[in-house]
Amino acid sequence: MKTRTQPVKKAAHVREPRTLVRLRLEKLCLAVEGRSPNELIHNAQSAVKEARFIELRLDSLPKPADALPLIKKFLHANVGVVALATCRRKANGGGFTGTLAAELDILAKAAEAGCQMVDLEIESAEGAKAAQLETLRAVRVKTKKSAVAGAAIGAVSSHNGAQTQEEQAPVALMISYHDYQRTKNLLKVAERIEAFEPDYVKVVSTAKALVDNLAVLELLKRRSATSQMVAIAMGEEGIVSRILGPREGGVFTFAAPSESKGTAPGQLTAYTLREHYRFEQIDAATKIYGVFGNPASQSLSPLMQNTAFRKEGVNAVFLPLKAHSVEDLVALFQELPMAGAAITMPFKCDVLPHLANMDAFTQKTGAANTLRMGADGKLYGFNTDVAGVVRPLERRMRIAGAKIAVLGAGGAARAAVFGLVAQGAEVFVVNRTQEKAVALARKAKAKTLKADKLAKENMDVLINATPCGMIGSKAALPLAKNELNAKLVFDLVYNPLETPLIQLAKARGIPTISGLEMFVQQGVQQFEIWTARPAPEAEMMRAVRHALEEAREKKG
Repeated sequence: MKTRTQPVKKAAHVREPRTLVRLRLEKLCLAVEGRSPNELIHNAQSAVKEARFIELRLDSLPKPADALPLIKKFLHANVGVVALATCRRKANGGGFTGTLAAELDILAKAAEAGCQMVDLEIESAEGAKAAQLETLRAVRVKTKKSAVAGAAIGAVSSHNGAQTQEEQAPVALMISYHDYQRTKNLLKVAERIEAFEPDYVKVVSTAKALVDNLAVLELLKRRSATSQMVAIAMGEEGIVSRILGPREGGVFTFAAPSESKGTAPGQLTAYTLREHYRFEQIDAATKIYGVFGNPASQSLSPLMQNTAFRKEGVNAVFLPLKAHSVEDLVALFQELPMAGAAITMPFKCDVLPHLANMDAFTQKTGAANTLRMGADGKLYGFNTDVAGVVRPLERRMRIAGAKIAVLGAGGAARAAVFGLVAQGAEVFVVNRTQEKAVALARKAKAKTLKADKLAKENMDVLINATPCGMIGSKAALPLAKNELNAKLVFDLVYNPLETPLIQLAKARGIPTISGLEMFVQQGVQQFEIWTARPAPEAEMMRAVRHALEEAREKKG
């Protein structure tokens, strides 16, 4: 990738200042691809049902020029749609195999066909002659009068000096930079682009850590007052920049149509951005929460908590945060800043040294699954996994004095054992590795029971706190069919809704509690810690259940 060693690569490329073309754009630009011109237009027709601002990825086509007549017809029929034409060359991360001259020619013809904006990568801008760039800038886009009124602001000329059904406006030039490896020197990159005085500046990097989002958002804060800028970090780690970029001054962000997989790593769908994250309502007062994990994109916590925020009218957003270290986590809390977060393993334990204080169960279990930023700017830790186990049980029975077996000795088991002992239950830890069971039982003042003795004991409750049954887990059922000797079975695994253990219990006529209740109840307490108000439990349960059932149906 080229780097700039002088303030401006070629003095001949620096133009006299011109009035920038300012388009009245939506905050979402839907990226549209196609393997053929007809498929591109078909996908564009679907996209404009969700947004009136689309990017036509001409470089996804074997012969981009073949699509231009169809694009002209499409834009003529869809008055008010703003189209951005992109034909990025393969050497710069796109799919176009033609020359620089061919790229410039296609972009110019796309503008003539009605695309109000064209995207030219910085490498092409630097490689082009001044006259070639001037030719591209000189293209005027013919647009229907109603489309111009709704899509453009500024000087607009018309035929014979009078208003007609078709008017013209200068094409808006976006110059973009893409780094597919890292996030580095973004300010210098922006200056490199701004030397060409484009109408829009686009800087795209790749996030390798959550802190890379901070560099992208800082760039937007510093440059959006003087440039119409779009800045994004690609990858799962960069989702923060896609959602919060416009809040920090970004003109818009890119998204995929709801039925598409996206055109870049980490790109979300329009439906997800609007419905799950209420993207267009995020403002400077919006509080930021999230779930730290690796991976984080599959977590249902964002869906559950954002549903709760919407239901209760809380101005907040909950994000998936793929973290690689606890330092990454702490940096985002301090610099973004964040108001609170859910924590998954291994960070539940690693975060403890960074806490100013913690609740009793965090101290006992040695793990915090919930963080809150205090008014003093310090982090406070809580363990709501305990409530996730206790609340569903106490709704069905008296826990004090109950005989309860807990399968496993990991993080979920620790929350169950400590929580139930605190409620007065007689708890037995059952684990394949007896040493771990003994260590947990001693610390929690519980008892141990060897797996081969379980069938001989009459338990009030059997709790599975192992990964057995979880989607993607190959762990075997922790007990044989004839060993299921309990009045109630509680499986902490919630995906799938019906685990092998739940199915076995139902077949035996034993009442069950799904891990979905545990997941929702721990989330309910998180919401209450963060907002100091009752959580909309029914709505949270409904949202998660629907997502799990939908995923099951898609899987077939």
